[in-house]
Amino acid sequence: MNIPAAVVFDLDGTLIDSRGDIVAAANHALSATGRRPLPAQLIVRFIGDGARALCARAAGLPEASEEVDPVLAEFLAYYRAHPVEFTRWMPGAHEVIEQLTEWDDLTIALCTNKPRAVTDAVLSALGVRSRFRAIIAEGDLAERKPSPAPLQWIARVLGLDTARLVMVGDGPQDIESARRAGARSVGLLNGYSTRERLAEAKPDVLIPTLLDLRDVVRRWRDATVRIVSVAR
Repeated sequence: MNIPAAVVFDLDGTLIDSRGDIVAAANHALSATGRRPLPAQLIVRFIGDGARALCARAAGLPEASEEVDPVLAEFLAYYRAHPVEFTRWMPGAHEVIEQLTEWDDLTIALCTNKPRAVTDAVLSALGVRSRFRAIIAEGDLAERKPSPAPLQWIARVLGLDTARLVMVGDGPQDIESARRAGARSVGLLNGYSTRERLAEAKPDVLIPTLLDLRDVVRRWRDATVRIVSVAR
């Protein structure tokens, strides 16, 4: 039986509320390329599928268009220089990381569609980069969530079967990535996605906040141990 051995977190909208910094970087990029800034609530809707997709949507361009390149370059440069001016931890994020690391046989990892350079800047500014045994970000692989590839990569790095991973995220792309990889999934309801979109993705469990995650993982671990004991 597959006892959960690693909890893999999404970043934006799951561990951190980065909307303020993302909006600031996006509107800087739009202004710097001669475009009008957008309302924050509109830009927030574009979060989740990577920086290029966000910049393309904000600029009203196809993602593959070369015109997205200068917008993306401005976005990344500004964001790297201002990684956490407005960023805050999501409710329960610090607590749940501490709680999960109390289990010696449970690993913490990070799987984000945020670009690698910005991810590193944010994690370093928050002082938590070393807490994650494996980190994968946009640009590290040819594919990003909802592809299963990022979770498959994490499983290889940790020496685990993907069925022993628990993916925790606030977006449909997190849940789909987990499903396609054969991992468990937990949908976080107080993130950036609407309740309807997240529910439609059909995660294994929906939780109101990260404060509820430890009990979910504990129940899965306890239930799996009991099943294994009976099988023996």
